[in-house]
Formats: sequence, structure tokens, C-alpha cells
Amino acid sequence: MREVAMMRNTHSVRGPVVPSRGPVRPLGTDEVRIAGGFWATRQRVNGETTLGHALEWMDRLGWTGNFATAANGTGSRERKGREFSDSEVYKLVEAMSWEHGRAPNDELNAQINALTTMIAAAQDDDGYLHTAFGRDWQRPRYGDLAWGHELYCVGHLLQAAVARTRTAGDGQLLHVARRAADHVCDTFGPDSTGICGHPEIETGLVELARLTGEQRYLDQAALFVDRRGHRSLPAHEFGWAYFNDDVPVRKATVLRGHAVRALYLACGAVDVAVETGDDDLLEAVAAQFDRTWARRTHITGGMGSRHQDEAFGDDFVLPADRAYAETCASVATVMLAQRLLLATGDSRFADRADRVLHNMIATAIGDDGRSFFYANTLHQRVPAQLNGDGERLDVGGGLRAPWFEVSCCLPNLARLLASLSSYLVTADDTGLHVRQYADCDVDTRLVDGLPIGLRVRTSYPDGGDVTVRVTRSGGPWSITLRVPDWATGAVLVVDDERRPVAPGDVVLTREWAVGQEIRLELPMRPRFVWPDPRIDAVRGCVAVERGPLVMCAESLGEHDLDAVRVCTGTEPEQAGDGAVVRALVEAPLESPWPYGEPSARPGTPVPLHLTPYHRWARRGPSTMRIWLPTT
Repeated sequence: MREVAMMRNTHSVRGPVVPSRGPVRPLGTDEVRIAGGFWATRQRVNGETTLGHALEWMDRLGWTGNFATAANGTGSRERKGREFSDSEVYKLVEAMSWEHGRAPNDELNAQINALTTMIAAAQDDDGYLHTAFGRDWQRPRYGDLAWGHELYCVGHLLQAAVARTRTAGDGQLLHVARRAADHVCDTFGPDSTGICGHPEIETGLVELARLTGEQRYLDQAALFVDRRGHRSLPAHEFGWAYFNDDVPVRKATVLRGHAVRALYLACGAVDVAVETGDDDLLEAVAAQFDRTWARRTHITGGMGSRHQDEAFGDDFVLPADRAYAETCASVATVMLAQRLLLATGDSRFADRADRVLHNMIATAIGDDGRSFFYANTLHQRVPAQLNGDGERLDVGGGLRAPWFEVSCCLPNLARLLASLSSYLVTADDTGLHVRQYADCDVDTRLVDGLPIGLRVRTSYPDGGDVTVRVTRSGGPWSITLRVPDWATGAVLVVDDERRPVAPGDVVLTREWAVGQEIRLELPMRPRFVWPDPRIDAVRGCVAVERGPLVMCAESLGEHDLDAVRVCTGTEPEQAGDGAVVRALVEAPLESPWPYGEPSARPGTPVPLHLTPYHRWARRGPSTMRIWLPTT
């Protein structure tokens, strides 16, 4: 690991994760503005539609009303929603806070204030806050740490308060969060052994410590991380690994168990490691993520291959048609990759975030912002069915649904999209690092006060052109561009001089003049990608990628995709934002027994059109597959 830099002041930075030390620092949502293109459209839909859609559903189902009932005990005492539904309200408040900070809106601000008042009224005198436990007609507090999600919900409350404070200043929600955090520290301090079955409190406590300077919040987060892995939670049919309570964090070699739990815990462990200077812990988590990326991650960047327990499978157990790849796990993967990037400065973590953003986050949300995937399959064998407008009880297959009984994913997507600009560019003492390519405007100062600015314009991810123009400058500084790990053959153009650049970071240091431009040309020709032969489920198959995008074959009835065989002797060709490959459609052979001797089947040559995976299931019920059998 690279040495961490000196401690720095983080109080003025607007962003969801703001470490107090590290080789690079994030830029806030006020320093980087998404100005157009691929992500601006999604941010706009998120702010104009998704936030209101989520609030409407939470009101309709009584999830917000739980707080009013808990506060005054009047009306029906039948609580609505699952035991963790409080957290969805908190994530929505966080998303609203980032959005209001990005694009101030009086109506949105009033909604945040109303929700905050409602939440505050439900808080007990000692700081405890949960609408499902602790009252005369409810189960006792902390009587079910494995499944109660009480601390998990508080973690999301703390993150919401951090977002609100960083975008609107000190207010009521921060007061509620501090009282809740103080209660957690008083209840689960050094004399306790308790942990929550679902990690999340750790990241909330550390970020609140960064915001307030309160040491006890950081100390409590460190206690929770160190307690994990000693099998203190009750035995369960999915095993202790499900809760990441099987092996201490420092001794684990790979992420395992419930994917979202594992990734949230890893985020919290990185936060603790950075703030305490614990390089051993940081290296342990980075190594776990590296091994997980190499052995337990789908080509889309999706994590989690088992539906039963929403969990990672063993190494190389990555079935396409049973991929779980929960959307929340993708949000958590971006969170983890960003934390490790800030902690190490290593651009491999930006590469990982890039893959997940363009192939998972962009896929999950519908064009209208009112529907989403919970699980993200890589192979739809039969046409997905329309789900209607009701609450959906299952989470796998089908088209994007407007709401699920468990709807953790939509507010998770919303908070990431609203704060996405803080993931695009980082800074160090010498200059700026452009980590993710999107149309954006950057305006900031270096630690010595030098004002610097950039204007980034690109057709990425559909095109490979990236133009970076200097908009503010007053002395020598550096601009670092990331050449993605797939981009062999990239070309850099500076002052009309062209030169090839290899994948990795390209650092340019000089006294930049306002108006000076850098152009990066990334190769976007479609390419075949073969799986590791140890991935039994897709052995003998091939996928196609174009730039950062994974392609898929989608059929609305024109082809039986399970009868398609791709001819890899001819390279794929670009077709619009997709690709075309040569393929054979083989005539199916019906048999009373599907096993026996291989038989030659005549095939009909066809051009098979592929589309970016993030576009699938947007034209109606269809079949789809990413991994295609070869001839």
C-alpha cells in the first residue's frame, strides 16, 4: 500500500465518503458538476422522477407512516413493511439531500424537512430509534441482533445526516443522528460483544466521526469490525459466513456469504483502517477484493451468484442463468472501489467502478426512473413477463418492477446517482486525476491555494473520445488520465502530438494555459472475451465487449438464442453503439432423452446483432444472453 498522506480538513467537502487522510482526496459535488451526456440524463431522471416515485410508494405502503405511529402510539399498531424498512426512508432522505445539494429545490427541501421532523418525533429519550422494536406492543430492543437490523438502520440514518449536513449545514437531522450514535456507543461499547447481522453501522459511524470530529464514533466502528468473525451470532442454516461472522476480517482471504453484507462490512473496514492508520487491515480488505474480483465476480461486475442466500458462491461458481447480482451489491461495490481508490491511489479500483457503473448501475434503473431490477441475470431463457403496477414479492427474473416488497435497491441507486459527481475526479497535492469519464466541469483549488479547473467532454461509454480542456490555471500542476485496463491501443494527443499510451495512469505535468486541450482516444472496436476455463457454467462460450460495455444478444422473437452458435473466426464488427457477430442458428433436435452421442446439426448463418447489456429489457418482454456458445 502507498503511504497515507498527512491528515487534512474534510469539513467543507460535499461527498458521501471523505477520508481525513490518503494519497488522493475526493472532490465534492460542488467542485465537480456533471454537465451532460450519459450520466446527466440519469441524474436528471433520478431527481425529477425517481425520488418522488420512491416517496410515493413509501407513503402508500406505510413505511413513512411507521414513524408517526411510533411517535404517538395512535392509530393501528400494526407496523408496515419489513423490519428494515426504516432504512429505506433514511436512504431516500440521503438521496434527496445529495440531489438538493446538486440542484437546489424548495419543494425537495420541504420534503426533507418534513421527513426529518417525522423521524425526530419517533426517537426515544435515550437516542434509540427504530419503529419496529422497544414499545409496549413490540418486541424488545436488540432481542434479535442477527435479523432485527436495528444497527443497520441507524447506519443509514447516520449517512443521511452526513449528506444533509454537508449540503445544507448543521440542522435537526444531525442532532437526531448524534443522539442515535451516542446511544449505540453507550449500549455496544467495550463491555459489549454485540454486532448487527447486517453490517452498515460501521460506515455510518466513521463518516459521522469524520464530520463531527467525535472520536468515540470511530472507536465504536473499530470495535464492531474487530468483533466480526467470532461466531457470536446464533447458528443459522446459511452458516456464519452469511453474516460474515465466520472468520475475523483481518484473517479472511475473500469476500463470502451474503454479498451486500460482505461488501458493506468491507467498506466499513476500509474506513476504520484509513482513519486509524491500520495498514494491515487496509491490505487485508484490498486483497479480499482482488481475489473476489478475480474469482467470484460476473463479467458485468455483478456480485453474488446464489439466489437462496443472496450470496457469493465458491470460486468460479458463476452461472449466467442463475446470476443473482443484486443491484444493492453493485452500489456497494462502487462504494468499496471508491474507498480503496482514495486509500491507495491505485487506478485498478477506478477500473472496477467503471465496469460496475456502466454494466450494473446503468442497467438496473428503467428509462422512466420508475422501475428497477433487484437481481440482474446474465441469461433470460424465456421472455420476461410484464409485472404490472403492484408491489412485487419475488426478486428474480421478469422486467424491471416499480416496487418490491424488499425495495432496498431503488433508494440505493438514487443516493449513488445523486452523488455520482463526487466519484469522477480526485486530487492530490500536485493536481487532478480524472477517474471516470463523463461530461463534467471541475473547479477547485490545490492545497497551496492554486485555482485550477477542467472541462471534460466525451461520448463515453458509447464512444472513445475524451477531451479535457483547462479552464483555470495559475502555475504548474498535473493532470492524470486513466487509460482503462481494456484499452490497449489508446492514443493521447497533446499540442497536436500523438503518442500511444498503455493502460494505467498517464500523468502530464506542466504550466497549463487556459484553453489548452488534451485528447484521449480509446479503442472502441468490439472484442471477443473468453471466460476462465474454471467457470464451468460458461465453458465453451464467448462474450463480446465494446469499450467498457458488455454486449448481449436480445431477442423479441426473431431468434432462439439457445440455438445460436457464434463463429469466433471472424472478429465482431461495430454496429451503432452495439456489435454484430457471425453466428449459426442450429435446428433443434427433439429427443425423448437429452443425453447421448454428439450429433451434427445443420445451422443457418445469420448476422447476430448485439446491444449494450444496460439497454436490455427496455423494449418489452424478451430473451437475452451475454455468454454465447461457440461453433
